[in-house]
Amino acid sequence: MYQYEAVEQVLQENGGYATLKTLYQRAPHVDGSEWGTKTPNASIRRIVQTREEFFKIRPGLWALVDCRDELPESVYQESGTEEQTRYDHWYFQGLLTEVGNARRAETWVPAQDKNRPFLDRTLGEVSSLASLPEFGYDELVQRARTVDTVWFNERRMPATLIEVEFSTDFQNSLHKFLDLRDYHASFVIAAAETRKAQFEKRLSQSGFEPIRDRVEFVSFDEVSRLHAAAEATTGLNERLQAGV
Repeated sequence: MYQYEAVEQVLQENGGYATLKTLYQRAPHVDGSEWGTKTPNASIRRIVQTREEFFKIRPGLWALVDCRDELPESVYQESGTEEQTRYDHWYFQGLLTEVGNARRAETWVPAQDKNRPFLDRTLGEVSSLASLPEFGYDELVQRARTVDTVWFNERRMPATLIEVEFSTDFQNSLHKFLDLRDYHASFVIAAAETRKAQFEKRLSQSGFEPIRDRVEFVSFDEVSRLHAAAEATTGLNERLQAGV
């Protein structure tokens, strides 16, 4: 069996689509496949990026061209639609929540997002906490309830607070972080790389000076690499450690 056939088989078994993480974990172990390389992950990336049988849905998410019309709407939407933006937002929320789980953090998403679809599950099924820990004053806990994804350390104190940004100007997210700045936590904004300059301009405003050195910008491509394989994110792991 050729390597690309192993990748194709994993996608077929997974409903026609899969994250890179799933492909990395399963494709090299498909019966009858031969890899003969110390870097199978790189081979898998090359296969999905160059062969016409596969297409990219989102960063870190690939599908079979032959299954395009059969994919669930939570996975595939027509490009540029409002629905696509919503599903993209929940997708990256889910990836970041799974990254927190992999770090053995306790993870939380807002109550209004728990039933939102993430691939073949919901965000509530991905997050480990059913309710937000009462880690401080009520007004601060209530403020944290609005953050897209929160990772908690073993003492159930907030370690990393993450906002996923698509179309807003970052101000609302930065104000959340400003209100929660007295906690020993990292603040992360995930957005498209093309919006980094806009993020930096907003963060440079004088009102955000108290948190300027604590807010990390992470591109969606970086999020997908972080989710897929730790060895592909040298430096990024350390940037998001934040006491977890």
